[in-house]
Parts: sequence; structure tokens; C-alpha cells
Amino acid sequence: MIETKSKKKLSYKEISKHIFSNKRFIVYVVISSIFLIGSVVISIFAPQILKSMTDFIYDGSANKNIDMNKVGNYTLILAILYVSNAILSYVANFLMTTFAYRYSQSLRKEIANKINKVPLRYFDNHLIGDLLSRLTNDVDQVGTSLQQSLSMLISSIFMLFGALIAMFATSWQMALTALISLPLMMVFIVILTKFAMPQMNKRQRDLGKVNSVVEENYNGQIVIELFNAQNKTNSKFEEKNMQLANSMFKAEIFGGLMQPITSFISYFAYAAVFTVGGLLMNANAGVSIGTITAFMMYVNLFQSPLTQIAQAINQLQLGLAASNRVFDFLTEKEEKDESSLERVFPIKDGKIDVKGEVEFKNVCFGYNQDREIIHNFNAKITPGMKVAIVGPTGAGKTTLVNLLMKFYDVTSGDILIDGHSIKDISRSEIRDIFGMVLQDTWIFSGSVEENIKYNTENITDEQLKEVCRETELDHYVKSLPNGFNYIINDANEISQGQRQLITIARAMLKNAPLMILDEATSNVDTRTEEVIQKAMDSLTSSRTSFVIAHRLSTIKNADLILVLKDGNIIEQGNHDQLMELNGFYASLYNSQFAFE
Repeated sequence: MIETKSKKKLSYKEISKHIFSNKRFIVYVVISSIFLIGSVVISIFAPQILKSMTDFIYDGSANKNIDMNKVGNYTLILAILYVSNAILSYVANFLMTTFAYRYSQSLRKEIANKINKVPLRYFDNHLIGDLLSRLTNDVDQVGTSLQQSLSMLISSIFMLFGALIAMFATSWQMALTALISLPLMMVFIVILTKFAMPQMNKRQRDLGKVNSVVEENYNGQIVIELFNAQNKTNSKFEEKNMQLANSMFKAEIFGGLMQPITSFISYFAYAAVFTVGGLLMNANAGVSIGTITAFMMYVNLFQSPLTQIAQAINQLQLGLAASNRVFDFLTEKEEKDESSLERVFPIKDGKIDVKGEVEFKNVCFGYNQDREIIHNFNAKITPGMKVAIVGPTGAGKTTLVNLLMKFYDVTSGDILIDGHSIKDISRSEIRDIFGMVLQDTWIFSGSVEENIKYNTENITDEQLKEVCRETELDHYVKSLPNGFNYIINDANEISQGQRQLITIARAMLKNAPLMILDEATSNVDTRTEEVIQKAMDSLTSSRTSFVIAHRLSTIKNADLILVLKDGNIIEQGNHDQLMELNGFYASLYNSQFAFE
């Protein structure tokens, strides 16, 4: 695996376009904004009631005659206003939270769909842990940023303009005094944003690296302990973890500076407004104690949005950094769209009508442009033929199978199945045609029956039992507490050989017209190998099959053996013919017994 960097940095505009491409999300934001506007209007109007109440109490205290009933009415009005404000704010935040996490849910769905559309080449070039981090941590960060910042940003903008209008309506002199702090605050926000954003991006990348190391160490724990490499792996983890800690520290330092700096500037604004207000009262310029009280509330309503906007920008930066990693994956090049390809092979009596003739014509392929693995490969396989592919490690055996299954596309040349170019056959149809057993077994959490039947429909209990008898898997199933209904929660709770038997039974049950066996018996004991070999002979007797084998004794009965070396066929024929040549195949075969 190699790590690749993001191709493109997204702007707020591009992310917004993606978010609001779903009309349902627009509805959430619009309704939430309406409630937020209502909350802002109440917040702006309440100080006027407080102003009247303060002036009434001040005037009454001068005459020592305060009408407590009227004070009670003012208090009741204020209570109703603030309770209404709280309700409106709660509903608005509830809707915004619902929107944020439903959007996160939609992102996960997009990623899950995308995983099935990107070519295998992508997974060869990216760390699995980093991909998992994008699916979990980055998507969570996007949702959290939207939830915490969007409603704050919307309400703050409305509050900022509402408070500004109310301030000028109350006292234009004090309003101008309060505005002196605005340019200074904006300068600090811009500077901090410029320094914080690179650290936010680095933090998300470093988090993906840490997850990659954790995933790698988890999967290789047995090997790590076997070679006493705990110190080495811990050192590697500590290195990545320290990088993450440093980037998180720097990101939080720059992000955390916004609120104290804006608060610091706000205190100077309060002091300046008090000073100007006192001077205006002293000059009898129509400013009362109630006016100053209301205005100080407006100043707070004006300054708080600036602080909240700074916090929202900080959260949006985190969200933008995470979004870039998410959309970097979502915008990856997908496999070629094959929806226009019509089905090539008809279905007759519930089975695909394929004879099984396969021809490789001048096939060339390389995983990258600099290194070609398969060179001008030619071979013709007649229907029903059992073909063994042998050769040293790196000769191109598995690569041929990958090309045959359309996991990768040939660089040049063509592969024909019953005379039809593989380029004209969809990937889904190709994978219906072939059954495949890999050396690396895959067992998922579920019952034994579900693992064997995996995505194969209309299977009777008798067919299931028959396949298990052929692979001698029935003895293992009978030993389980609930038989076929036994739930496998962890693939490691069953042996490698038993996992291999389940995957072989899975392929046999599919009953595809062509079969690929990639070291299918490599993880079973000698006795079980003999049983499986007989089952495989029965399975492949009436269909074209490709067998990749390192144990050459298992393919002695193959109709055709292709001997690969450096991506070329250097010998071909059956076992006896190749042994008579006394060439490369013979040396490979005899080397198995060299130390007996």
C-alpha cells in the first residue's frame, strides 16, 4: 500500500452545493432559519421592554413610589419573551442537528456505494486504515461541524445585523463607538483562519495515518508477537501518534485563540460605550439609564455574534478539512459504466448458457505504465478443459486471473469467451459466469449456512447438505451446537482449513459454468486435500476451469498446463509431455521432492 495525497481542496461553495443538492436538506435549513429569525427578533425586542422597565423603576425610585403591579407586568412580558426565545432556539437547533446527522448518514451511504464502484487499483494504492478513517472520523467531523457551526453562523449573522440596527435606533453615537472594535476583530479572525486551516488539514491526515497503523498492527498481531516485534511496532505507532498529537495541538492552539482574542476586544468596546454613554447623560443628550442598560444588552448581542462567528469558522475549518478527505474519495475515478452493455449469454433452464471456450489474444498488462507484467500472452482453451497455471512467484499467474475476472482491464490485446470479447461483457455477467476459490479465505459474521449460500439464491437444504458431504464439511457442521445455524462472530474462532472448506463449498454451490481455483487447497491437511481434490475433479469435469497451483502434484491430471515465467508462456502441455521435455516445469516438479 502507498499513501496518496488529496487531489483537490474544496471550497465552502463546492461543499455547500453538494450539501444542498438534496432538497430535503434545504427544507431543514430553511425552517430552522425561520425559527432562528424569530429567536433573533425576540432577542432584539426584549431590551426595549427592559429599557422601559429600568426607566420606570429609576423614575419611581426618585419619587419613592414604584408601582409593583406594573413592574410585575414588565417582568411577565420579559419572561414570556425569553421562554419563547428558548423554545424557538431549541426547535431550530433540533432541526439543524437532525439535518447535520442525516447529511452524515447520506455521506456514509455515498461512500458505501462508491466503494463498490472504484476499481481494485484504488485499494492497491491506499491504506485501508486511512479509508476507514474517512468513513468514520472524517464523516463524523463533517456532521459535528455542521451541527455546531451552521445554526451558530445563521443566528449570529441575523443577530449581528439586528443588533446593529437596534443600536443605531437607540443611540447612533454609542453605536459608532461600538463599531470601532469591528475592523480589529475581523483582522484577527482572518489572520487566525489563515494559520489554522493548514493545521486542520494536517490533523485529519495524521488521524488517518494513526488509524492505518492501528489496523495494520491489529491484523498482524500474531506475526508481531511471533517475531517479538512489539517494541518496533510500538515505536512506529508512537511516531505517528506524536505527529497527530503535534498537529492536533497546533490546530487547537490556533482555533482556540479566536474566542479569547474576540472577548478581549469586546471588553474594550464595553468600556468605550460606557464612557460615551456617561458623557451623553451628563450632556443631557436624551440618553437615560434605561437607554444605557438596553444599549449594553445590544452591545452584548452585537459582540457575541462576532465571537460565535469566530467559533463557527473554527468548526467549519475542521469540517472543511474532513470534507476534503471525504470528497477526495467520492470524486475518485470509477470503473467504466457498463449499463449500456446488453447481456451476452442467455439463461436457459435457470443456468447461463456458456460453452466455456476461452482465448487470450496478444494480451499485455501492467499495474502501472512503467512496468509490464504480462507480455503478448496467447493461449486458447477449449470447452471443458482443465487448465493449470504454474510458475515462480511473480510470474503473472494471479494477474491472469484478475484480467479474466475483469478486476483489471488489459492494457492491449483481448480475452475472448465463446468468441465474445470480454470488453463487451459486463463485469456482473463475467462474475456470474465464473466461480472462484481464493487462497485468502473470507468469512463474515453470520451463520454457517449464510456463509456457504452467500448471494446464491434458490438453494435447497438437500443441495446444501450434498455440497457439504462432498467437501467433508458435514462432519464439522454436525459438531457445532446449532449445526448450519451456528453463528460465526469471529472468523478466527474456526481454523484456517475449516474456513477454506466453507469457501470451497460456497463456490461449489454457485455451480458456475467456469471455475477458477487459486491455491484452493493450500490451507488444508493432506487427507482433506485428497477429499477436496476428488470434489474438485468432479466439480471441474464438465466445465472449463483454471487452477493456479504451487503444489504441482495436485494438477497432474490437468488437460493443459501453462508454465509462466516473467509474464510469458515458456512451456505448455500436459504433465507427461512437460516432464518429457525435462525443462523448467520438470525442474519445478522435481524440486518438490529434492529434500525427501
